[in-house]
Amino acid sequence: QVQLVESGGGLVQAGGSLRLSCAASGRTFSDVAMGWFRQAPGKEREFVATISWSGGSTYYADSVKGRFTISRDNVKNTVYLQMNSLKPEDTAVYYCASRSRQSYSDYEGSYDYWGQGTQVTVSS
Repeated sequence: QVQLVESGGGLVQAGGSLRLSCAASGRTFSDVAMGWFRQAPGKEREFVATISWSGGSTYYADSVKGRFTISRDNVKNTVYLQMNSLKPEDTAVYYCASRSRQSYSDYEGSYDYWGQGTQVTVSS
């Protein structure tokens, strides 16, 4: 059974930074791509960022490009999301997800395992 556990969420002022972590277990982490998604109150879950199995390729939603950075440590079986210049509209529950392919994807339906989510709140 694959388990994904997010951490690092919290309350931050606009313009601040947070780093989310997602610890994975139960599958060969280094063989699969990972992604971050988020869901704001009253909205559908949306794609944020994704990274290939090796970390060599990444892709971002336009809304976070230039502010967020996804990375991974295949020794620690952990994927990260560094979030800088945070805005109130970044407020959401952030989820990490794993897909059984090496290539990255922004398609939510291609991910087969999800974490429980971590709350990020950005105050103005």
